[in-house]
Amino acid sequence: MRRRYQLGGALLVLGLLTPLYAQQPTPWLDASPHIIQFVTVDKDVRLEVLDWGGSGTPLVLLAGGGNTAHVFDEFAPKLTANFRVYGVTRRGFGASSFAASEAGGDRLGEDVLAVIDAVKLDRPILVGHSIAGAELSSVASSHADRIAGLVYLEAGYPYAFDNGKGANMEEFLALRGLQPPTPSASDLASFSALQTWAAREYGFRMPEAEFRQTWESTSDGRPVKARDFPGSSAFMTIMTATTRYTDIPVPALVMFAIPHVPETWIAQSSDSAVRRAGEAYFASVDALAEKQAQAFEEGAPTARVVRLRGMHYVFLSNEREVLREMRAFLASLK
Repeated sequence: MRRRYQLGGALLVLGLLTPLYAQQPTPWLDASPHIIQFVTVDKDVRLEVLDWGGSGTPLVLLAGGGNTAHVFDEFAPKLTANFRVYGVTRRGFGASSFAASEAGGDRLGEDVLAVIDAVKLDRPILVGHSIAGAELSSVASSHADRIAGLVYLEAGYPYAFDNGKGANMEEFLALRGLQPPTPSASDLASFSALQTWAAREYGFRMPEAEFRQTWESTSDGRPVKARDFPGSSAFMTIMTATTRYTDIPVPALVMFAIPHVPETWIAQSSDSAVRRAGEAYFASVDALAEKQAQAFEEGAPTARVVRLRGMHYVFLSNEREVLREMRAFLASLK
């Protein structure tokens, strides 16, 4: 924020002589070691692609609903010792453009394949969080020969695998969670303050760059409100689609947060009614997630299913465990 000085007399004269640039806010720089490029995947649609470098088999990170590839800014560098790591921001989010067209799981999967072609990746491993499971399964179902494996990070739900024996999406959509908290004026004093507030309330730390991508800001760089992305319309299409992915024809690591850990604002609420409602909600989520995990284990022979006590953003809440499981699985693909 721009500092304000109360000056008088000679100090005022000196202040008038201060170069203009000294009065400007210091520009924020994304410290994550990535290169940003844009790849055209469709008419009027360019996707933001982050390249963290590294060596070895290419690995492509796909964010969950509402997020951009910058959500992996602190996670991705921990994989570059053994892999060439990329991240893709899906159409209609962050810096990626959007075209009003059918954007279900298969369309988004085609976008991923277009990035693979443009960057010239040879059989990469796809890693997806949450709704990105639909993109992983779409690519695997239509072009199994183009990828070496899949990693589902809390992404193995019915939109990614549905052989009729697990949970169904309607059951998940019927659940109603609690209304999350909103930041105060002091929490919106800066993006750093917003990041600190979110870590305190939710129990995991998200990169500051992700907030800068997903929140509107004032001219002096203060966050105002979460951005309304046009790409969000695709999520209901994905979750209610009649087309189901019933087979995973490539090696896959499927991680579920079972049991789910409630966010801090629920678990530590002073209102016992909020705590009880949160417990009931997550008990229902866990029951459905376990049913889905069992269906994956029994119906997808190529899949290794792992249960971790953690949060939906499991790669942030359980980073060490997730990295351990990923490295063991990825090593088995060589």
